[in-house]
Amino acid sequence: MLEIYVDADACPVKEEVFKVAERYQLKTYLVSNGPLRVPPGGLVQLVVVSDGFDAADDWIATHCGVGDIVITADIPLADRSLKAGSRVIGPTGRPFTPQSIGTAIATRALMSDLRAMGVVQGGNAPMAKRDKSQFLQALDQAVNAVKKMGK
Repeated sequence: MLEIYVDADACPVKEEVFKVAERYQLKTYLVSNGPLRVPPGGLVQLVVVSDGFDAADDWIATHCGVGDIVITADIPLADRSLKAGSRVIGPTGRPFTPQSIGTAIATRALMSDLRAMGVVQGGNAPMAKRDKSQFLQALDQAVNAVKKMGK
């Protein structure tokens, strides 16, 4: 059965995920290092993991599988989830695919090096309303694609 896994600690689109989970009646796991608010009804389950390095990522990577959807901005987690057979969507709606993950990993490494050298400062741009709309569209498309496959 299709399930959604959310790397929740810094996820800016939790409310959007809740809407989609409710619309399609999908079990959703909000994985975090601490307590978060979840909507009533039992579709969304909060999973609180230890505050160890990558504990949330490890939990998601070991529980997600073929036909599931993972929501994360974390590129190593996206890679692990793709290898488990899941579809992966970033919070701006950008899908990670087996074809695009190599480029994402390389870009992440390059940006890390540039930040370490002081050439680049800061992080990602703040979420815009358009990003949330694109995310909702991408998540809806992913759910429908998985459902067509019979998961």
